[in-house]
Formats: sequence, structure tokens, C-alpha cells
Amino acid sequence: MKIIYRLLFAVTSLFFASNAFSQTSPTDMTDKSDKTASFKFGVNYLNNNVFMGRSDTVSTPTILPEIKYTFSNGIFISAGADYIPNRATNRLDEGSIAIGYDYDITDDLSGGVSFTKLFYNPNSTQIGSSISSTFSANLDYNIADIITPTVSVDYNIIKQGFGNDIFVNAGLSHDFAKKGIFGDKDLFILSPTVAVNTGTQNFYDAYLTLKKYKLNARAAAAKKVTAAQKVKLSKFKLLDYEFSAPLEYKTGPLILSFTPTYAYAENKLPPRITAGMVSKPGIFYFETGAALKF
Repeated sequence: MKIIYRLLFAVTSLFFASNAFSQTSPTDMTDKSDKTASFKFGVNYLNNNVFMGRSDTVSTPTILPEIKYTFSNGIFISAGADYIPNRATNRLDEGSIAIGYDYDITDDLSGGVSFTKLFYNPNSTQIGSSISSTFSANLDYNIADIITPTVSVDYNIIKQGFGNDIFVNAGLSHDFAKKGIFGDKDLFILSPTVAVNTGTQNFYDAYLTLKKYKLNARAAAAKKVTAAQKVKLSKFKLLDYEFSAPLEYKTGPLILSFTPTYAYAENKLPPRITAGMVSKPGIFYFETGAALKF
């Protein structure tokens, strides 16, 4: 783990001074030379809400519809929502709107910037539900079609008086692409990826204070213990390692996707604070979905 962390930290240091961010799918990356405008609509299913390797013991499956329109110059606008179907009252848990710009610096070097406004249900129990908006930037560099280092930076504004957060994600991936599996123009891509997330944890302080223990009998004691951790939560630290293998199949306008992920959390709070949450550092989850792109 230390070797991986040092390697990815070196990648972060190498790219951090550059402009960066807006996450794209493997098939979007293959279409980056296409400068025509496009419209994309999709619905994904996430089996559990995991944020920086942290999750509640109660799994939160979520349905995520999203629409995105990209202009020919790389500017895009998008909107999405999180719908939780298995609660006592099915509800829309979160919505978001975003605007951004994806650009190519060279044939192999590309990046982007974006701003996302988040709207959470007041009763949302998502760990990241205290984040009100995010400024993002990313950069990726395809090295001879062998490996692609990426780095992204998020600045998150936390609501209700808590300190803001900054996240830095660094990763390495490689695309295995195969055309013509079931038809002349279809495309299958497998992109094994290893990544590391670093940053501050003010979002965690807000979650525990405002959500997890707000109506709990242990609230006063928990808040007192959490207060003692405030300085630690505001420091920039390693948050988690993530190992994933995104798969996408594209035929015509249809895109099918499946992304299994294993996250290994670091620097979690003591068990006396996080009782009722996943205590083990490792957690597996997945996301699958379908989209139409025109």
C-alpha cells in the first residue's frame, strides 16, 4: 500500500500545477476527437452510497438519472438526481446541476473544469450531504496508449458554518478496447483503475453532527468527542485507496456500463465516534446503468 501511495503521490505532484477536471466515461474519451454537439441521457443504479471509503452500516441503494448536453466547443451543462427507492417513504434524496468545459491540450493531454450545485433533501443521510457546491478541475495524459495518469482537484463548500474541504484524487488506468464484438461498429472497453483520495474531512464532522447523531440519545456525548477531533478533521490526509474496473459497451447511441469498486479507507475516526457505521476499512460496491448518446 505504501508503494502505491508514493507512486500516486508522485503523479499528483507532477500534475498539480496544471489546469484540470470533469470526469468522463471510457467511451466519452474515445469520442473526444468528435467535435460535434451531443446529448446524453442515462439512468444508473448504485448498490450502496460510499463516500471516500466511508459508509453507514445501512446500505443505501440509489437510482441516479442524469442528462448532459455538450456543445461542439467542449462546454457542457448537466443535471442529475439521487432517488432512494427502499426507504419507508420513497424519496428524491439529492439533485444537482453542473456547468463545465472539457478541452484537449494535445492529442494525448486533456482536462476540464466544472462547477456543480448540489441540493440535498433535509432528511438526507448521505455522508456527503453537507456539501452545497463543488468547484472541480482535472487533467489526464495518455502515455503511448499504455497507461493514463489522472489527477483531479475538488474544492467543496460545506454548509451551516463548517469548514470547507479540498480533495485531490490521483489515479492510473489502462484501457482494453475491442471493436466488432456483436456488430461492425460496437465497442467494448475495460479500464482497470487504481486511485487514491486525499483531503480534509470537514464533511465528516458535518455529517456526524447534523445527521448521524442529531436525534440520537448519544448526540451530546458524540458531539463532544467529535469536537475533540475537529483539528484532525481539518488537516489534509490520505482518505482512501480505490480499485475499480469500469466496463462499457457501446453500440450505436446505446451505452451499457458496470463499475465494481473496492475502497480501502484510511484515517477514519475512532470507533467510539463512528459506532453504527462500517468499521472495517475495506468496502465493496458497484454501479451499473444504461445511457443514450446522440
